Amino acid sequence: MTQPQSRKLLIVNPRGFCAGVERAIEVVERLLAGHGSPIYVRREIVHNRAVVEDFLSRGVIFVEELNEVPDGKMVVFSAHGVSPAVWAEASQRGLKVVDATCPLVTKVHQEVIRHVAAGNELVLIGHAGHDEVLGTMGEAPGRIALVTGVADVAKLDFISGSQVAYVCQTTLSVDETSEIVTALRARFPGLIAPLKSDICYATQNRQDAVKELVKSGIGHLLVVGSQSSSNSRRLCEVAEKMGVRARLIDGPDDLDLKELVGIPILGLTAGASAPEHLVQAVKSLLAQAGWPAEEKITLEENVKFQLPAELLGQEPFGK
Repeated sequence: MTQPQSRKLLIVNPRGFCAGVERAIEVVERLLAGHGSPIYVRREIVHNRAVVEDFLSRGVIFVEELNEVPDGKMVVFSAHGVSPAVWAEASQRGLKVVDATCPLVTKVHQEVIRHVAAGNELVLIGHAGHDEVLGTMGEAPGRIALVTGVADVAKLDFISGSQVAYVCQTTLSVDETSEIVTALRARFPGLIAPLKSDICYATQNRQDAVKELVKSGIGHLLVVGSQSSSNSRRLCEVAEKMGVRARLIDGPDDLDLKELVGIPILGLTAGASAPEHLVQAVKSLLAQAGWPAEEKITLEENVKFQLPAELLGQEPFGK
C-alpha cells in the first residue's frame, strides 16, 4: 500500500520587505516619534493593507490628493513617487514635504527627464493607473506612451526614423517585460534600453525565488501580500505560468485549509511590501494544521537605502 507523502511548507528567502519599503516605513515611524500625529501621507505609503491599517490606528492620515492636507502642514510622499505637478502644488501650498520615494523609482524619473531632453520618443512599460506609473508619466505629460502588454507595441505611432527609448515600472514581471521589450526591439531596432534594469532588485529576486520553489515540487504557492501590491500579484503569476496554483493572501485569516488538503508540499513567500510578522502567522497556522516549515534560501540580500535628507537634517523640507 502506498504511504501518503509527508507534508511540509517551504518558506523561501528572499521575501518580504525590500529596501525601498523599509525606508518608506521608517520615514513615517520617525515622523510619528519626532512630531507626533497627525502625519499626512499622500496615497498609501506602501501597498499593504496591514501596514496602512497599523499607521491609521496611530494617527497617520492617508489622503488621495494634496487638497486634503491643511495649508502649511507636513506631508509624506509615498514610496511610489509623484509627478512634478504634485511637487509644484505642495510648494504653492507651503506644505512641508518629506519624500519617501524609493530611490529606484527616482532613477526611472531621471531616465525620463534625460530622454525627453534628448528628444527621444519614450515608452513606459507598466500598469495603467498604478501610483508609480502616474508619477513617472507626470514627468513628461504627452511625451510618454504607456505599454501594458505586447499587443500595445503594434499601436505605437511614432514618426518614422525617431529614436525610441523605454523605461519600466519597477515592480513588473521580469519574463513578461522581456517579451514586451523583444516586441519593441522588433519594431524599433535602435531601441535604447536603461543602462541598468529598471525592475527592482527585490522584485526580480522574489520572482527568481518563486521559480526555485516551483522546481522544489510545491503543489500550491501562498503569497502574503495585498491585492493593491503589483509585485505580490506578479509572484502569483510567475508560479501559475509554471503550472502551479497560487493564491494571494493578506494574512492567516485568508487561509482556506480545506483548499490545501491533499497538497503535501506548500510554498510560501511574501511581496516586497508585506510584513514578516504576517508570514510567521501563516507559518504558525499551517504548522498547527500539519505542514511543518522548512526555510529555503536562494539568495542573501543586504541592500539599504539612506533616509531622506530632510530627516537627516541635511536639507529643509520641500524640493
